[in-house]
Amino acid sequence: MIGPDGGNVGVVSIKQALQIARDAEMDLVEVSPNAAPPVCRVMDFGKFIYERAKKERDAKRAQVKIEIKEIRLRPKTNEAHRGFKVDDARRWLLQGHKVRVTVKFRGREMDYPEIALEDLREVAQSLSDVGVIEQAPMMEGRTMLVVLAPGKPSAKKKDKAENPAQAQAEA
Repeated sequence: MIGPDGGNVGVVSIKQALQIARDAEMDLVEVSPNAAPPVCRVMDFGKFIYERAKKERDAKRAQVKIEIKEIRLRPKTNEAHRGFKVDDARRWLLQGHKVRVTVKFRGREMDYPEIALEDLREVAQSLSDVGVIEQAPMMEGRTMLVVLAPGKPSAKKKDKAENPAQAQAEA
């Protein structure tokens, strides 16, 4: 048994352990039931539950949530419209979100998947400075998709790493 102060009390009977817990105005909690003999602890169980919930909330708050944003295109989407969508994707990648680019087929467009594949490659190529391809282009039913993840350091950092003398001259 572990006492209210955290020190080891030793092996005691159940009646004696309950009496120690009552005297300390705390609860007797079985910590390790499978041990021989079972290990019990005298503690304030309500306070223990509260502190554990508080730690879980703090851990949940500290988690980084990565959203997957989506851009939907069609094989007939023109260059200008695709440009706006690529700009949105660039902004999302810089914010740290993943981007799923999907091309939806309708009717006989399914006969020409190479058109969509070329569109996806162009989008990925234009975003290659801020993101990397996480999932290669693939078909799922009537849609073809590619997933881009934020990555690759910017070109300015690469230039400074390659040319330290020029980086010092600029500073």
